[in-house]
Amino acid sequence: MTDFIKGANPYMPLWEHVPDGEPRVFEYNGEKRVYVYGSHDIERDKYCGRNYVVWSAPVDDLTDWTCHGVAYETHYNSVLYAPDVVQKGDTFYLYAAEHCGSLVVVASSKTPWGPFENPVETKLGFDPGVLVDDDGKVYAYWGGCAAPCYIVELEDDMATFKEETLVSNPLGHSSCPWNPVDDGHIDLIDAFFEASSPRKVMGKYVYIYSKRYEKPIPELGVYEPNNGFLSYRFSDSPFGPFHDGGDISFNGGEILKDADGCGTMTYQWGNNHGSIMEINGKWYVFYHRQTGVNEYSRQAMMEPIDVAMGQDGKLYIGDVKYLGGEPVSSCPVEMTSQGPHINGLDAYKWISAGYACHIYGSSTRAYIQPGYEMRDDISTPVVNLSSGTTVGFRYLQFGNNTPHRVKVVLGEHKNLKLKVRIDQYRGRVIASAEVAADEQEKVLDLTAAVIGKHAVYFEFCSEESGAIAAFDRFCFL
Repeated sequence: MTDFIKGANPYMPLWEHVPDGEPRVFEYNGEKRVYVYGSHDIERDKYCGRNYVVWSAPVDDLTDWTCHGVAYETHYNSVLYAPDVVQKGDTFYLYAAEHCGSLVVVASSKTPWGPFENPVETKLGFDPGVLVDDDGKVYAYWGGCAAPCYIVELEDDMATFKEETLVSNPLGHSSCPWNPVDDGHIDLIDAFFEASSPRKVMGKYVYIYSKRYEKPIPELGVYEPNNGFLSYRFSDSPFGPFHDGGDISFNGGEILKDADGCGTMTYQWGNNHGSIMEINGKWYVFYHRQTGVNEYSRQAMMEPIDVAMGQDGKLYIGDVKYLGGEPVSSCPVEMTSQGPHINGLDAYKWISAGYACHIYGSSTRAYIQPGYEMRDDISTPVVNLSSGTTVGFRYLQFGNNTPHRVKVVLGEHKNLKLKVRIDQYRGRVIASAEVAADEQEKVLDLTAAVIGKHAVYFEFCSEESGAIAAFDRFCFL
């Protein structure tokens, strides 16, 4: 029996929906693991939920995730927005965002997975992020949704402000239709939106945040205001001034480029939140994607990134370009299906369509259907496919021996023609077949050898208009 791929992108099971994930490496009982703390999209008709759960993986295998269960439940009968967790001494502190982020409390635990108890109210605000510095000092960052951001040092109780340290507007914020007032701190070029996450990297204080672009970014297919970015600025002080950084992650899927270098998104972008973490000597960005037809079923994603310091002291994070061994620029890393499977997904295991990072060409708005049934073999299908839609996966690993067939499982569908392409969405066809409406499973013979690592695309064509198919999963044989 063929196994299902696990720990891809999303790296948690396809039934789990944890956005806003802040990654932390903690050592407990002699074991180092990476823990992810985020919101929990379980309400299904609104953002987030009324509890937080904690997932972790050993630092030497980021595909092997374990759920530790509920770490904190609301104490105010409210929805919990994005949290953060830090360790000081032998205690772990959870900054829980009650009342949809308008009331932040700090709860504590002696274990990194909780339960976090004894919440204490603070004056922190929306999307809190906390940094415990090398000297033990603690700084909190917060703000968002076209409002100012703030930084303050905390007292030893991890809750009380050192009022004399409070800094307002260390970054200019975005202008949004729901908050049109110009307070003199709007930045139309590099605008803070939300998702504060302070980190210490190569001796620099790095302010990671969700940026809202007000200007077009043609190379990424962005032509309207867009806040699907995780971005950064850096400083020699926790309070700034912060120097220009760049963009680390963008959740708009694979970007198709035309001859002029202009891009087209292939995935439904949406709000973004997360951070970066060095794990076993390698750096990763943790972010989230949208699933379904709204932003209420978001899922945790990760990609390897580069982190480099230039001779001039500039910090580069993301997809870093080098000239003569010196970093000279950076841009967002690509959004992939592989996540921590950095050599590509095993092509010979079941791969759910829910790992697609490219859904393009649909006239009926094809999308990944969220799943909530907690089982290991869950597959979340791409539904609402119309003729001409391509569904892509970056990347698969075929090894040194070529497969001979590919097995595809569909949901309800009409008569159609299925093509399998590699490397590009209009790339070489390696399999093609007519699929009758009563064939739920179809085995296609490959017409070309495929070895090594490749992107793979499935193209669905039909004479009929409207929705023609749902795509569940596939594996190569």
